Amino acid sequence: MSVGEVFTAILPMILILVLLYAALIFVRRSGFSMGKNQNKLSQIRVISTQALMHKKFISIVKVKDSYLVLGVAENSITLLKELDNIDENDDELKNESKSKFSDVFKQNLGLK
Repeated sequence: MSVGEVFTAILPMILILVLLYAALIFVRRSGFSMGKNQNKLSQIRVISTQALMHKKFISIVKVKDSYLVLGVAENSITLLKELDNIDENDDELKNESKSKFSDVFKQNLGLK
C-alpha cells in the first residue's frame, strides 16, 4: 500500500468528521439544545410519577399555573383530573425525589 492509497482511504473519513463537527456547531448555535436552559424556559414540569403496571403510569404535571393528573400508557395519555392547587413542598415528594440510590438499596435489602 502506497502513501497515496492510504491518503485516498483516510480523506473521506476526515471529510465526514469535519462535516459532523460543523453540523454540531450549527445545532448548538441555532438553539436546538436539550440542556438545562430549556428546562428553565419550559412551562411544563413533571411533579411526580407513579408506576401502576408495566408501561402504565400516573403523573402529576404542572402546566403554567394548573396541575394535571395524567394517566400514561404505552400508546396514550389521558387527562384524569385537573387540580386547583397542590403543595409542592410536601415532605413526601421531597424525600422521594432526593433519596440516594444507596439508601433505597439498603432499605430494600432490609439493612436500614
